[in-house]
Amino acid sequence: MSKHKQCSQREKCSGIGCCQMQIPGGLKNITLEAYSFKKHSFVFDFNPCSYAFIIREDKFKFSPAYLTTLQNNITLPMVLDWTIGSEKCDLSGNKSNYICGENSECVNPMYGSGYRCECKYGYRGNPYLKYGCQDIDECKEHNNCTNKQRCVNKPGSYDCLCKKGYHMDKLERECVRDQPAIPPSSPSTGQSSLAIYLAVGISLISLLVLLLGCSWIYWGLKRRKLIKLKENFFQQNGGLLLKQQLSNHQKSVETTRIFTTEELKKATNNYDESRVLGQGGYGTVYRGVLLDNTMVAIKKSKIGDQSQIEQFINEMIVLTQINHRNVVKLFGCCLETEVPLLVYEFITNGTLSNHIHDKGLSILLSWEKRLKIATETAGALAYLHSSASMPIIHRDVKTANILLDDNYTAKVADFGASRLVPLDQTELNTLVQGTLGYLDPEYMQTSQLTEKSDVYSFGVVMAELLTGKKALSFDRPEIDRNLAISFVSAIKEDRLLQILENHIVNEGNIEQLKEVANLAKRCLSLRGEDRPSMKEVAAELERLRIMGKHSLGNIDVYTKKTEYLLSATSHSFNVDVDIGCSTSTTAEYDSIKGQELKPVEDGR
Repeated sequence: MSKHKQCSQREKCSGIGCCQMQIPGGLKNITLEAYSFKKHSFVFDFNPCSYAFIIREDKFKFSPAYLTTLQNNITLPMVLDWTIGSEKCDLSGNKSNYICGENSECVNPMYGSGYRCECKYGYRGNPYLKYGCQDIDECKEHNNCTNKQRCVNKPGSYDCLCKKGYHMDKLERECVRDQPAIPPSSPSTGQSSLAIYLAVGISLISLLVLLLGCSWIYWGLKRRKLIKLKENFFQQNGGLLLKQQLSNHQKSVETTRIFTTEELKKATNNYDESRVLGQGGYGTVYRGVLLDNTMVAIKKSKIGDQSQIEQFINEMIVLTQINHRNVVKLFGCCLETEVPLLVYEFITNGTLSNHIHDKGLSILLSWEKRLKIATETAGALAYLHSSASMPIIHRDVKTANILLDDNYTAKVADFGASRLVPLDQTELNTLVQGTLGYLDPEYMQTSQLTEKSDVYSFGVVMAELLTGKKALSFDRPEIDRNLAISFVSAIKEDRLLQILENHIVNEGNIEQLKEVANLAKRCLSLRGEDRPSMKEVAAELERLRIMGKHSLGNIDVYTKKTEYLLSATSHSFNVDVDIGCSTSTTAEYDSIKGQELKPVEDGR
């Protein structure tokens, strides 16, 4: 069977004949490049060209016919998103060029900069004209007034007032008919009036009891419906399977909690915006405080993929059994909502990305700290690949997913894109997923996910630590936009020292920097088989770090000894000072006197 026939049997863009990925919100620029490793030599009979295009997500369904019909200039729909200016509402509202008209309000877009205008509630029209938003007459178009009420329009809204002959009953909050005036009663009608009052009172009390009973029944049914909904979400999100699995893992039972919706709502102040720590392609992370004052990070997913429930449970089981100091600890989850919520330990010092790219923080991130962070991160990834009960491929290794505590200890986080690898497999065929600039090019081309994909992404992280540059930046010249490509080119052209971050370079660590850079270059090899394993990378970084500590120790001893000897020139060496070294002091000083003191090369 030919390759063309094999492709035609597939109705999904799964990586064979076609590959696709989502464009994240807020992206300002994107470059598409279609190419073939073999220049179409094996598929030229039916696919002589490669095509790349941007299309509205819900308007595209892959068809095998596209392999031959895309040559015919077909039109594909896109969505154009736009805003006014480059400043948000809080800044642009006071500017002279602010264009939102009367009875309109400024709205910040979900992504990007600028602002938009919308008519206020109760108004309709063009919000960008001075008097473009006009009041809607709800009384003529639509209203909720009853037949006992008359509608009175007012700017932006309307009122329902009782018609003539009716008045508003304060107890029932509705219009009731006016009672006719009762003439003064004579003494003979006093008893009948009392009976009427008693009857009316009893009727009102009965009505009140009836209303209370109905309210109790209503709230009881509503609470029962809510409990039923939570139970459905719990089962839908694999709660029963999770409980069964946890009962088989004693360690997980001891360390994992299943949180309730109320607990996490209270911990996040009902998911208040001020509690948002960050947002990504897989959800929003909130800062929360549990009842025992434990600070946690709560990750709320955006989309619940029902086909991945069992995979989610397996991932939960594996993560709860991981006990590695450089992996963010998972406390538990909540399954009573539409999408599962994950509860992690809270890491205090932000992301590695902030520390590298923020000028105020970057200067505090010395080379020793950077090498420590790289070594710890590599050790955590090696653990996930080689030592976990079921190997885990992180699939989104980047500086934004490496957190730091107050001691600059690295914590690998965000396993939203991670995949578990069965013990009898070494690769997975998946839809390409990850972050531009960190994605393994071989994975993008073949859709075959392996542990070496994490190695490539970690190579980009090391390049960031060495250069202080972002993995992908459209502010740089086109040749330098992709850090991985420009970094490898600089090493091949012997320009490494030109691209290193200035403040981390000194005479004592140049060789160490070169060795780390060459290790990063190996990780960035285009072919996965040419890259080292994470275990090898971790071992090499640990070796370089230990050697660096040893070298620094020798430099400190040499420096202290030299300072002491030089200070001795102002004293008489004939005096016998009993410090355990008076016998050799003069000899040692004579041996270096008259020689030029040179720094110790390489710290050795």
